[in-house]
Amino acid sequence: MDASALSFDAHGLIPVATQDAVSGQVLMLAYANLEAVTKTLSTREAHYYSRSRGELWHKGATSGHVQKIVEVRLDCDEDALLYRVEQTGAACHTGEYSCFYRALTEPAPPGIGEMMGVLERVVESRLRELPEGSYVAKLHERGLGYVSQKVVEEAGESIVAALEGKPGELIGEAADLLFHLTVLLKESGVSLQDVAVKLAERHQGKTAVPPA
Repeated sequence: MDASALSFDAHGLIPVATQDAVSGQVLMLAYANLEAVTKTLSTREAHYYSRSRGELWHKGATSGHVQKIVEVRLDCDEDALLYRVEQTGAACHTGEYSCFYRALTEPAPPGIGEMMGVLERVVESRLRELPEGSYVAKLHERGLGYVSQKVVEEAGESIVAALEGKPGELIGEAADLLFHLTVLLKESGVSLQDVAVKLAERHQGKTAVPPA
């Protein structure tokens, strides 16, 4: 579909919701004109139109917090867009990862996708910086074999908790398992997105998968 066929409003703008492509977390809401949408599609980096400045806005051009486009979707009426992105740094000018970091209602626990995204970003940061006292840094120093053993250990403890009918302990052990598995994936050069793609392929029947 040609971008010019989208339903822009009377000001030549279309609302754009931006979402972390891995976690599904909503990062921001902005607007784009035809030029911004065209540049987004051609450069594969998010562009918007700044209503306050009255000009094209290349997200991250000055801050370095660019948004690499994974996919652009349009809604059923073709009058709103969804940018699914790989976010570098923070999306919000306040330094928060998402602009939607405050709640008008009683705060609800984050979803699993959001927390796995946070976990992966933290593990990536620790492995990159190796700060003193960091547990991730200590795991890295002990090597891939040790990290692998920790995954097996946490998997075993999760199974024991399940078989003993202790859901509270199972939750804690499962959290430990996901943490150590994330470290193992990152140490092996594999991302959660790689795993998500494989799960999507299996869900769509492209590869063999045990029956659900």
